[in-house]
Amino acid sequence: QVQLVESGGGLVQPGDSLRLSCAASGRTFNIYIMAWFRQAPGKEREFVGAIHPLGIGSYSYYADSVKGRFTISRDNDRNMVYLQMTSLKPEDTAIYYCAAGDRYGSRRSSEYRDWGQGTQVTVSS
Repeated sequence: QVQLVESGGGLVQPGDSLRLSCAASGRTFNIYIMAWFRQAPGKEREFVGAIHPLGIGSYSYYADSVKGRFTISRDNDRNMVYLQMTSLKPEDTAIYYCAAGDRYGSRRSSEYRDWGQGTQVTVSS
């Protein structure tokens, strides 16, 4: 098991960039696939992207809605995972969660074991 805490959310304008961080505790962080999900009011939790335990740039995958705009990275030595968001749109407004799982390629929230409490991202002019 791993404990996760997100940070870095805030209020930004359309077109801005923002980086979210997820700090993890636990001995086994470096064996987990790490993912980001988001949830807007009245909506289901939505997959954003995920990254392989190796943390190599090409070993990641994303929802079509954020592909080309968002990038996931991780630092296993520091037990950190990041979500770099660019060209933000109002429809990106949501609470963003990081999650830990063990199946590379998964896009379903039910397939991730551990979750953070979330951080709010609001994109508005």
